[in-house]
Amino acid sequence: MQIVEFEPRHAEAWRVLNEAWLTKFFVIEAKDRLVLDNPGPAILDKGGRIFMAEADGETVGCVALIPMEDGGYEVGKMAVDERMQGKGYARKLMEACIHKARELGAPRLYLESSSHLTPALTLYESVGFVHLPPSSSPYVRADVWMEMKL
Repeated sequence: MQIVEFEPRHAEAWRVLNEAWLTKFFVIEAKDRLVLDNPGPAILDKGGRIFMAEADGETVGCVALIPMEDGGYEVGKMAVDERMQGKGYARKLMEACIHKARELGAPRLYLESSSHLTPALTLYESVGFVHLPPSSSPYVRADVWMEMKL
């Protein structure tokens, strides 16, 4: 397994991996569609990063670091192919986010999630994210807010 930065060749995998988990648990919302269909303008062109997990020549996971106004980054769109879950890919993707954010001098990482995604929340807590009070969100599904001070 290796974690690599997004390249144009990853665009379809980025979209497909995220659509899979979104449609399994929720619905694809307008902001999802914008980010999934346009990762360049929506994330990369604004100074963000996208990391892709690859194994045996196949792209099996992804996550984005989306720049925030305070200099921090939102961790978003983490997805791992259902066949590969439970094998440490999500943890490696999260470690790549933490490492890059620290390298870039970010003061914090932030994320919004759902209480229905217990394995994801367990991962976030295990790497040092703490819960925040409820906040507004562009996502209907969001009912968990977390951050990690760097």
